[in-house]
Amino acid sequence: MNDPGAWGWALFLLGAYHGINPGMGWLFAVALGMQERRRAAVAWSLLPLTLGHALAIGAAVAVAGLLGMIVSLERLKFIVAATLFGLGGYRFFRHRHPKGGGMRVGFGDLMLWSFLMASAHGAGLMVLPILFGLSAGDHAHHSAGIGSLPSASLAVGIHTAGYLVVTVLVAAVVYEKVGLAVLRTAWVNIDLIWAGALLLTGLLTLVI
Repeated sequence: MNDPGAWGWALFLLGAYHGINPGMGWLFAVALGMQERRRAAVAWSLLPLTLGHALAIGAAVAVAGLLGMIVSLERLKFIVAATLFGLGGYRFFRHRHPKGGGMRVGFGDLMLWSFLMASAHGAGLMVLPILFGLSAGDHAHHSAGIGSLPSASLAVGIHTAGYLVVTVLVAAVVYEKVGLAVLRTAWVNIDLIWAGALLLTGLLTLVI
């Protein structure tokens, strides 16, 4: 798959997949909205949550870019795959919703929480195989592993757009129609799927 458009859709859909996961932010947004009993609280929380997620993706890409300057692309792929396998295995055996403190949080608190959660879930690492695929056909930037800075920045933007679209939709539907009560049993299933996705992405990293 050497078509940049196809890779772009892959990034967008991966962002959408991250947006579906309750641990990536919409669950927190809905909980805040229900606590304050107003839609504006849901909408307000989505901005710092999205920024935190984007920062986590960008940080993973930046670290991979730096490593790509000192190690070969194949070795970088192995490092990323090993990390994904480790995270996937850990989350497979410890699929529990992290428990936090109170819900009185500010903009910076939400952004930091989102950054840490996305990082802990390996969201940024899951973007790297797509960037590896994009840079594989670009011999001018092949040694960097993730391509040029503009292409990496664009990739983060496309992924974040997918995340935001789905997060907004899910948060709106859950807040207006569903409520949080039904999510106690749904959480475990989604978290197990996430663990499987990490393991699958690690495998794809080695073959792309």
